[in-house]
Amino acid sequence: MVLKTFGWSFAVTALGLVAAVFYGGWTAFGVVAILSVLEISLSFDNAVVNAGILKKMNAFWQKIFLTIGILIAVFGMRLIFPVVIVALSAQLGPIEAVDLALTDKDQYQQYVTDAHPSIAAFGGMFLLMIFLDFIFEDRDIKWLGWLERPLAKAGKIDMLSVCIALIVLLISSITFGANAHQHGGTHADKAETVLLAGIAGLITYMIVGGLSSYFEDKLEEEEEREHEAEEQAAREGKPKSAIKLAGKAAFFMFLYLEVLDASFSFDGVIGAFAITNDIVLMALGLGIGAMYVRSLTVYLVREGTLDDYVYLEHGAHYAIGALAMVLLVTIQYEINEFITGSIGVILIAASFWSSVRRNKALAAAEGKAGSDEKTEVSSGV
Repeated sequence: MVLKTFGWSFAVTALGLVAAVFYGGWTAFGVVAILSVLEISLSFDNAVVNAGILKKMNAFWQKIFLTIGILIAVFGMRLIFPVVIVALSAQLGPIEAVDLALTDKDQYQQYVTDAHPSIAAFGGMFLLMIFLDFIFEDRDIKWLGWLERPLAKAGKIDMLSVCIALIVLLISSITFGANAHQHGGTHADKAETVLLAGIAGLITYMIVGGLSSYFEDKLEEEEEREHEAEEQAAREGKPKSAIKLAGKAAFFMFLYLEVLDASFSFDGVIGAFAITNDIVLMALGLGIGAMYVRSLTVYLVREGTLDDYVYLEHGAHYAIGALAMVLLVTIQYEINEFITGSIGVILIAASFWSSVRRNKALAAAEGKAGSDEKTEVSSGV
């Protein structure tokens, strides 16, 4: 099972590390290995959230997620995206941007750093909306009940998450502009860029998330009809028909996953520059890490881990909220990547431990109930 799920990841790891040795020797090997671990640690919460969505899709679309999806994730976000950033911010052509990335790595890194505020605003707003929509929804299972119960009540107010997100964005853009002026106004014009990028992130979330929810509802309706048809067929002694995933529903959920992965990738791509400004090594290291994140997503789905450890999804969404705020803070202030990665790992570890304790408590309660029942039966005899 492990080999089947992680086989591609193992193969890409071997090829990537060998390519690194041929490209830059053992030093490059070490850099790629570190980048791989960085990507996995920063994106573990991504895998948990992805698994919650992917479990609604059939084996075919899970395979699409691991094949076509990984091409988008690795080549799109980890290789093409940094080049596009430079091309747009420096007003260069794509070929010129690639040439700059390969020949003048210091200048390339400077361009990416200059573009960071707009990247952080876009990704921060997208992730913040995911977090807000999660905590404002009334759920049967609550991890931090003292916090989630009042938030669920507040969530009944229409458009509350959008209002809060826009307030956070407004504060971020005003604060950035004010600080830029205090430091000589070098990046004062970035305040407007931050505002526009944040609004773009919000719009992207609403469009992709809205379409995904719409077709997901359609999928549930279709599954209900198929289930009724199966029951009717069973009563009449006819063979059952397989429930098929609606194409549009699967496609938009897949699209939602890709945009979500792209937003999670922002911190990994930016954080990678703290280790190297070589675009080849960056693509190799982050690409390997991305493969493991995707394989881990499928593993969580196939093993039913989210069903066994019910608070994992909560921990992942709290990690998303923390990451969103970190991204918005990094518009003005630099935060160490270790801190960014640790927040997510700690929150998910805490939710996992809470799930284990819950499972033990339920098992103990069932065992006690069973023992009491046996005692009553024996007493009756």
